[in-house]
This record gives sequence, C-alpha cells and structure tokens, in this order.
Amino acid sequence: MLNKDAHLNLRQLADALDAHLETTYAPNAPGAALLVSVAGEVVYERGLGIADLQSNQYITPHTTFRLASVSKQFTALCVQLLAQQGLLRYSDTLQHFFPELATGIASQITLHCLLCHTSGLPDYEAFVQERAGYQVSDEEVLAITARQKVTLFTPGSQFRYSNTGYVLLALVVERVAGVGFGAFLEQHVFGPSGMRHTRLYDRYGSIPARALGYAQNEIGEFVAADQGTCTATKGDGCIYSSVRDYLAWHKALNTNMAPDLRQVYAPIPGYTNSCYGMGWFFSPRPNGGIELFHSGNSSGFSHLVIRMPDRDVMMACFSNMADNPHLLTGLLATLGQYPELRPESELVHKLPELTR
Repeated sequence: MLNKDAHLNLRQLADALDAHLETTYAPNAPGAALLVSVAGEVVYERGLGIADLQSNQYITPHTTFRLASVSKQFTALCVQLLAQQGLLRYSDTLQHFFPELATGIASQITLHCLLCHTSGLPDYEAFVQERAGYQVSDEEVLAITARQKVTLFTPGSQFRYSNTGYVLLALVVERVAGVGFGAFLEQHVFGPSGMRHTRLYDRYGSIPARALGYAQNEIGEFVAADQGTCTATKGDGCIYSSVRDYLAWHKALNTNMAPDLRQVYAPIPGYTNSCYGMGWFFSPRPNGGIELFHSGNSSGFSHLVIRMPDRDVMMACFSNMADNPHLLTGLLATLGQYPELRPESELVHKLPELTR
C-alpha cells in the first residue's frame, strides 16, 4: 500500500520515470508507453514517441501494441476457463484434441506441458522460411507439428520455451469451445475484464489507436518492421492492447481471473526459485508473496510486464521498437530506486536467455 508520504515519493517517482523516458526515447521516433499502478491507483502513466511514422501519431497510454509473448497469459487463461467448466483437463494429451498428430508424441504431451513450456516441441519458426507478404497460420503450425516424430526431450522433464505450444493451445480452445479464438477472447476475457480496445490481430480487421512496429538498420535509421512471416499466429503472440487496457487486465487477475499457478507450473532447472506456468515467469517470495514477469519481443515490438499481487503493484511498458535494450536495464534500474516497486527476484533479468 502507499504510505503516508506517498505524495513526495510519487513526485520523485514521476521525475525519475520522466527522466528515464526522455533520455531513452526521442519525441519524433518510435518510443514507448509506460504505466505503473499501486494499490489500484495509477501512480504514473505516459507515452513518448511516435506510434506511426507516416501519420506522426503520438504514443499515449491508450495506444495499442502487438503484445508478442505477453499474449501467452491470455491464451493460458482461456484454457483455464474451459477447465473450470469441466470441458478439458490439464492432464489431457494432445492426442485427445489432435488425432492428426503422430501418436507417439501426441500421447505423451499434455496441456500442462504446453502451458509450462515442458513439451519438448521445437519452435515452428525453425521450419518456416521468411517470405514477403506471407504469414503462417495456426493450422500450418499444427501441420508442422504433425510432421515431428520425436520431441527434443521427454515431455515434462525439462524447460524449453516454445511458441509452438501456445499456438496449439489456441487451437485447443477453438476445438473445445466451437468458436474462433478471437470470439472466445472477446466474450470471456476482454469483455468481462473491461478491455474495450484490446483485439486479437486480424489481417483484414481494424485495431484502434494502433502502433506500428519498427527496427533500426545498420546505420541507426528506423525502418518498418510491423509484420513478418511468423507474426500472425494467434496463441503465442498476436493480441493488441494498450497499457491502459492492461491495467484493466491486472485488476481482473487480482479478482476472478487469477492464473491457476498452484496446479499449473514447472520449476526452471538451473534457475533458483524460478518457475513458469500459465503464461507467466514467476518467483515465490519468502513472505508468501509472488512476483510475476513476462517479456514480449517480436517483429518491431518489445515489452515488459511485472505484477506483484500481494502488493497490488503492476508495471507495463510497451514499445514499438524491436530488440529494445532499455526495458531490462534503465527501466528496471529506475524502478529499483523504490522498494515498493523493486522486484526481489533476479528472474526478471534472465528473461532474454529463457525466451530464446
């Protein structure tokens, strides 16, 4: 909770975060939106930079970004909702949903494995060639998976980040619910959470207040990098949202949509006090609290979200710059000056190596 001197601390926090943004991003280039919430109140929010270099639309807290892997927590929640309705179990195998998969691997990999990145399935990107104007679909990822005769390791025995697993989870939702993944999200997640401007990407649909993605070339110029061959799959990274809508999501997670981390998680070998489950990296604290993290890195976008539910703290920073190096350096260093906002775990600093 905020202490009695919060007005002084918040002024200092605002000055420090303003300084971070203004030394990191230029007002006439791609940038970022940042929101910090404590005890249900927004204590800082600001956008800096350009959302679309052609229209010169500025980034604001209402600008929507492709969330990349931050999308995975939404996919996991959809599976959780179906489990709560008794329509599936975390112990169900892929063979139950996808008879077209090779019997050997489909009978060993469970939904639990997919939700925790312990399936041993290789990333589908390794089997796809980048082609201009072409985007891989979720069904094509299923076909790629169907050609795999063995997994990288015995399912459930190791941790290895796999976008393939979360693409398959979205297909599971569609097959079980009998509706498109976007429709399920709208009806059961976005709508109930009050996320009025959040959308699943549709190549031919409109996205409100949309930021376009950019990357820097070899001479430091920003070039368009909004879409690629592997940026349209639904379950692993294709939701668009704003930091303001993400605040609504945080509040929903604090109430009736909390991730089922007691049932669905796996320790990450070689990393002390580090786990993954339900679309979240997380670290339990000695006092019984928990810290949750996720990054998102995709063509033209980089993001970081942090939640500490027992403190009711949330930080979301969305950027339309590819490979943004400042999220895990300057931003974390700035937050680290304030005990209420500082993660105790080193796990957040390990995200780049854990999400390769």
